[in-house]
Amino acid sequence: MIPDAAIAEIRVHLPAVADEVVAAIIAEVPSYDDAFSGPMGETIRTAVQIALGGFLSLAGGSLGADPRTPAAPAVEGAYQLGRGEARSGRSTDALLSAYRIGARVSWREMSMHAVQSGLSAETLVSFAELVFAYIDELSASSVAGHTDELATSGRVRQRLLERISHHLLAGSPQETVRNAAERAGWPAPTTLTAIILTESQVRPVLAEVSPQTLQAEGPDLDDAALLLVPDAHGRRRTALLRTLQGRGAVAGPARPWLEARASYERALRTRTLGLDGDTDAHLVQLVLTADGDALSDLRTQALLPLAELRPAVAEKLTETLRAWLLHQGRREDVAEALFVHPQTVRYRMGQLRELYGERLDDPETVLALTVALGAPDR
Repeated sequence: MIPDAAIAEIRVHLPAVADEVVAAIIAEVPSYDDAFSGPMGETIRTAVQIALGGFLSLAGGSLGADPRTPAAPAVEGAYQLGRGEARSGRSTDALLSAYRIGARVSWREMSMHAVQSGLSAETLVSFAELVFAYIDELSASSVAGHTDELATSGRVRQRLLERISHHLLAGSPQETVRNAAERAGWPAPTTLTAIILTESQVRPVLAEVSPQTLQAEGPDLDDAALLLVPDAHGRRRTALLRTLQGRGAVAGPARPWLEARASYERALRTRTLGLDGDTDAHLVQLVLTADGDALSDLRTQALLPLAELRPAVAEKLTETLRAWLLHQGRREDVAEALFVHPQTVRYRMGQLRELYGERLDDPETVLALTVALGAPDR
């Protein structure tokens, strides 16, 4: 412990020591140039005086406490200081620099007065150890406060962002969605693009897309994650698709941001069909499978002339008819697509014309057959 006479001598000069510490921090930590002029400045000055006063009480053997362990007021002050730094948008770098400077200046000033009071060299060494151990404890408390504030504010902001996603996907009134975005401080984009992907791919994709991307829980999406990416339309869509390549993700179309649900629903339908990648590349399948029952009924109706044939024959004529429609009647191309001789195509088309008659030249019939046979059997 430090003798009472030395403690008393140092305590007399404590306000001046605190001022020296503050002045050194202002001079040596550029990011604090303006901090001391506002409310934060008064908080820091108070924290310095409390810390120094608490240290002297401990160093003098107050209540038999360990002088290396700051008392509750000093710890609380350091903790709140760390939280204040986080709220100000600063990292712990400046604060830890301030602590190092404070330790140096405090030691220089207090040791000078301690020597003047007759403190021995051996005790002075112990005094130095106590000063720096004490500062280390305060530094740790401030770092904890900074970390806790970021975690707390991060959780709050995340909840606010989740509300935006919820309202967008739930079809809430546009005014409700706009209010949610405003409360979260989230800048409304022009468009949003829904991305469905596995949980393992979320982090790497987030590293490549806009930091304003929303993470959401999509309705009817239990085994995957959903991202709503802002302004990934036009040329930016190419970059987005490049990022998603090989990740098994599905990218819905870019839609006005208040209509993000439409992008999600298309991406979900595409994924349900077992497809991935760009939904724009699967528009035909999406259209043809939009109403599965209707497609099935259309197919039954369109292929009714084949209903009485043996299944094997009906299957061959159906695939020939599909190829004939898709290749616009070009016999050589149809034969190549079916891996048969052109004469076989001619023979089968003769059979089909006998079954359908002049209806194969009717635009309405051709349209019905094209739609009915455009998608493979499910």
